[in-house]
Amino acid sequence: MGVGALGVVGGRRIRLLAVGVLALVVVAMLPPTAGSASSAAGGGSVSVIVQARPGGLVAAARLVEQVGGQVGRHLEVINGFTALVPAGQVDRLSAGSSVASVTRNEPVQMQAAAYTPTTDAGSLYTTTVATGAQAYWKAGYTGKGIDVAVVDTGTAPVPGLATSGKLVNGPDLSFESQAKGLRYLDTYGHGTHMAGIIAGRADAAVSGRYAGDTTNFLGMAPDARIVSVKVADAMGAADVSQIIAAIDWVVQNKTTGGLNIRVLNLSFGTNTTNPYTIDPLCHAVEAAWNKGITVVAATGNAGFYKTPGGPGLTSPARDPYVIAVGATDTNKTLSTSDDAVASFSSSGVVGTGGTKNPDLVAPGKSIISLAVPGSFIDQTYGAGGAVTGGYMRGSGTSQATAVMSGAAALVLQQHPTWTNNQVKALLTTTARKLSAGTMTPAAQGLGTLDLTKALSVTSVAAAYSYTSSTGTATLESARGTAHLVDNGLTLSGEQDIFAAPVSTATQASRRTAGTAWTGGTYNGQAWTGSAFTGTSWDSANWSGRMWSGRMWSSVTWSGRMWSGRMWSSGTWSGRMWSGSHWSGNTWSSADWN
Repeated sequence: MGVGALGVVGGRRIRLLAVGVLALVVVAMLPPTAGSASSAAGGGSVSVIVQARPGGLVAAARLVEQVGGQVGRHLEVINGFTALVPAGQVDRLSAGSSVASVTRNEPVQMQAAAYTPTTDAGSLYTTTVATGAQAYWKAGYTGKGIDVAVVDTGTAPVPGLATSGKLVNGPDLSFESQAKGLRYLDTYGHGTHMAGIIAGRADAAVSGRYAGDTTNFLGMAPDARIVSVKVADAMGAADVSQIIAAIDWVVQNKTTGGLNIRVLNLSFGTNTTNPYTIDPLCHAVEAAWNKGITVVAATGNAGFYKTPGGPGLTSPARDPYVIAVGATDTNKTLSTSDDAVASFSSSGVVGTGGTKNPDLVAPGKSIISLAVPGSFIDQTYGAGGAVTGGYMRGSGTSQATAVMSGAAALVLQQHPTWTNNQVKALLTTTARKLSAGTMTPAAQGLGTLDLTKALSVTSVAAAYSYTSSTGTATLESARGTAHLVDNGLTLSGEQDIFAAPVSTATQASRRTAGTAWTGGTYNGQAWTGSAFTGTSWDSANWSGRMWSGRMWSSVTWSGRMWSGRMWSSGTWSGRMWSGSHWSGNTWSSADWN
């Protein structure tokens, strides 16, 4: 997810592969004829696509509310959005001075391409075989008892993540948290893809028979549990202040209410130029590391730099404590002999001293995982194809990071008393050197993930000593070049999403003391609960947060209107930080194919 980490969605195409025909609701742009949206002039409401005139997006959204309608998904590519509008008010909406057109939102059928897990180099079946995850399964280690926190765009309880006890929701710190129908859900589609890679498991998969199962969807650690902390909305909009708050919550709640958070997946990053020794985001991940949480972070998708002066790894992967993960490309073959570092995978800065390289690499090209029907990724890029069973392909160091997080969960079940330093030492010392492509340590670190070799190791020496981060650099510098923008207003400087002043030194002190969060309050503001009333996340709150077998059919999910997507100026402390990707390559993969 990160600046080059999760992978990147903005401006990239998505390809969903599948067998048969998958019915999905997507944007169907029809000419605004008299017989389109306004033809249903009877009772009830109609689903429409509203295209705003230049500069009129907010005014058009307010007009929808004035006529009794409900704004749905923002469609950046056409400067518009979907909406549910009373049938008798369509003509009034169409006549608005801020509205360019109103057209009927129609369902379409997408043809799905054939997909065979055993022969597709990007399937999780072949990934778990190649990485040695299935060797762990055969030995009885499936990630059971290990919780993996995923700070991302949320996680949707789609099939593969809908079994009882599979998913627990931490706080929703995104801009959609106040919309009851959106809270916790992945309206963007990235977090669900990561969660599926880490710990997805189909309902029909049989415990004890995972190895060799070529029919059911299985992630790297199919019996691990996902703790989802949502920080981004349907457009990927989030600020670094939300990311830091999410990590702080994970640290303080690692064992709350029966949780056992041992791994933290960070498939994102920022392009800050801060040294890790002062960066606030790096200080937050070090706090997690110091509390025994194995932090796995994506190196970024900026590619390999052969000369000095390249950007290096993104933050927080550049922090020496965390496991920094680059991506490999299978070259579409089942043989591992031609695996190479993916062209998009960020490298350490060549020719300069003291710059961190990736620790190791893992599969990250065209990885097939769970899709969220109706999400931003699905609706914006899904026309390129679909994967049978509701899957999609994604490429990026985001996907590689998720593979590594699942691997860490397997290791921790095998060695429950091991420290995160030991987990890191095991994964790096047993890594297999790549023999194809760019083979320098700056690109591949110590090599590619090899769990088959790791399985037989019973002890490992682990002693890491680095200068610790103070976290005292400015919040603005931690953002790098990524800023949220609302209607020309940029979120910048030493303020969080509520426009509350931020002292990174004070935050660092509270973080070290374990008091960054007090109930639902963070940095003097109530960040969680209904209408931010400060609901505390103690053991009493976990009931009802479990998606116990709740299944979402594609018809149900696709038909959802992401209501509350647009926020009026008075809703979010006078700010409407929407309509902006956190960065051009933040909450998505290097490509979706």
